[in-house]
Amino acid sequence: MTDSRIKEILVDAQTIAVVGISDKPDRDSGRIALFLKDRGYEVVGVHPSLESVFGIPVYKSLDDIPHRIDLVDVFLSSDKVASISESILKMNPKYVWYQLGVRNDEAAEFLTKKGIQVIQDRCIAIEYRHHF
Repeated sequence: MTDSRIKEILVDAQTIAVVGISDKPDRDSGRIALFLKDRGYEVVGVHPSLESVFGIPVYKSLDDIPHRIDLVDVFLSSDKVASISESILKMNPKYVWYQLGVRNDEAAEFLTKKGIQVIQDRCIAIEYRHHF
C-alpha cells in the first residue's frame, strides 16, 4: 500500500473502533485509542469486560456498536482475527487496520472481496505521525 493511500485513509476515516482496547498502561491499544481521540477522531473501544478506557466508551462486541464506523483498528493476535470477520462484514466499515504484528491473509482476502480495504501489520499511530 502506498504512502499516499495510507494518508487518504487517515483523512477519510472519522470514526474508529479499537478492537482489543485495554486499560492497562503498558498496552498500546489504549494509548493509541487515546492518541486517535486526541487527534479528533471519534473513537470507541471493543472489549468484553470494560465499559470505558481513558474516557472512551467501550462496547462488548462490534455487533453492539450503535453507529457507523469507518475504520476498525484490530489489536488481536493474528490467529484471532478471523473470528471477528463476520461481525466486521455486518458493520461494513470502509477500512480494517490490523496493527503492527497482526497479519492474517485469509481474513484480509475475505474482507477485501467484500469491498472492505484492509491494511495489515502497520501501526496507525506511526503512520499518522509520518503523514501529519
